[in-house]
Amino acid sequence: MSHALHSSAIDRPALTTPAAPPAELSLEERLTLVNTAMTARLDEAAVAYEVNTAHIPTQPVNLDDIVTVPLTPTLQPPPEPYPTPVAALLQRAHHRLLTGGWCSGALVDEDGARCMLGAIRAEARGDSGLEAGAAAVLLDAIRREFGDVDSVPSFNDAHGTGRVPLRMVDQAASLADARGL
Repeated sequence: MSHALHSSAIDRPALTTPAAPPAELSLEERLTLVNTAMTARLDEAAVAYEVNTAHIPTQPVNLDDIVTVPLTPTLQPPPEPYPTPVAALLQRAHHRLLTGGWCSGALVDEDGARCMLGAIRAEARGDSGLEAGAAAVLLDAIRREFGDVDSVPSFNDAHGTGRVPLRMVDQAASLADARGL
């Protein structure tokens, strides 16, 4: 008998008094509650995003490769030349690529556009020592940013547009100037 009383007490739901209806909230109180709830949900979503994307490798983006502006180099005079010979050569090569065009796969294409090495060679005007020095500094600048690169021509030909190669020639000119070359 005690067993039957015990099981029926468990099966029967507990009687509770109904809760009093909530007091009417003001608009400010409701907005505060909604704001608090949304902030908590946004914080949870931000944490979930960080957790879900933590395994994805990313590399910093150089905005010079993305932000495009119309180039009008023929309307602009070349910049003040660097005082050192290798830096000045790289600066002239950069200006030549801006004004004459960039190409890949050849030193000079049928339209007269040049690759990085073609522009250096044209601006060296037969001075093979100056040309070699400029190519060495350019390769060093490329390797500083892109790691192990075989050569200037292979780097040049690996790009579909001249934006990155032109930027690297410009950076190499600054590097040569900083080194006093």
